[in-house]
Amino acid sequence: MAKTLKRAAAFTALARALSAGSRGGPTVAQRLGALPRMIKASSRGEYDGGMRLALMAAATAYVVSPIDAVPEAFLWVFGLVDDAVAVTWLAGAVLAETERFLEWERTRPIVVVK
Repeated sequence: MAKTLKRAAAFTALARALSAGSRGGPTVAQRLGALPRMIKASSRGEYDGGMRLALMAAATAYVVSPIDAVPEAFLWVFGLVDDAVAVTWLAGAVLAETERFLEWERTRPIVVVK
């Protein structure tokens, strides 16, 4: 049940993000530009996205890795399904997290050090 809810949330975030640019939300370019800032803020402990970033890195490593849970060489289409699910989750997670990060950046107080 929890996996179904997470998958539904990822698909919802993906759909929202793809249509957000035309409705005044962050564009894909703004989201991609936010990734380095999000990683930097998380590594400094300013932003609480560390675990989510670790999960996204693990999903990226899984997709890029030649080792699969279900190998394509033996099970053709079924071997591609696990990669498709991982890519879909990763896209939704990146879109949702960058939207959350951009909102965090916009609402946090700016501190000027003299």
